[in-house]
Amino acid sequence: MARPDKAAAVKEIKQQFENSDAVLLTEYRGLTVAQMHELRVSLGENVSYAVVKNTLTAIAAKEAGINDLDEFLNGPTAIAFVNGEPPEAAKALRNFAKANSQLVLKGGYWDGAVLSAENVNKLADLEPREVLLAKAAGAMKASLHQAAYLFTAPMVKAVRTVDALREKQDDAPASDA
Repeated sequence: MARPDKAAAVKEIKQQFENSDAVLLTEYRGLTVAQMHELRVSLGENVSYAVVKNTLTAIAAKEAGINDLDEFLNGPTAIAFVNGEPPEAAKALRNFAKANSQLVLKGGYWDGAVLSAENVNKLADLEPREVLLAKAAGAMKASLHQAAYLFTAPMVKAVRTVDALREKQDDAPASDA
């Protein structure tokens, strides 16, 4: 029978898996307590960064319906549970890892897919959501402008033709009838 403290830990980790937009796994071996605090601060308010036991995390992940994380659950593991924009958290982890070589990105889980360390780095390269939305809006606006031009072009051409005919008629000598 499972010990109550371990069952409670599994339940808590499972809830974090279920309530998070993304999960990013790291190895923190060699980081000092001060560096861990600095990392937590750099991740911001929307990210919970916790050191976890691999066996309990594996159980919690499976209970939450997340499979294939076992390959990342070896060695000292800490998980960033992201409630917000995953690219921002991935970027913060990557930047911290560049400054502190002891932090190693292992992988993660986002939008129903397991991410390798390489995929987490690609996620960090994504532009912020607002920038992507602004680019999409700009592209749509340009398409709408082009469509409006195409719809009005035949009318403009017709008006110019009528004006040209009217000018030609005005320029022609009047015949006596």
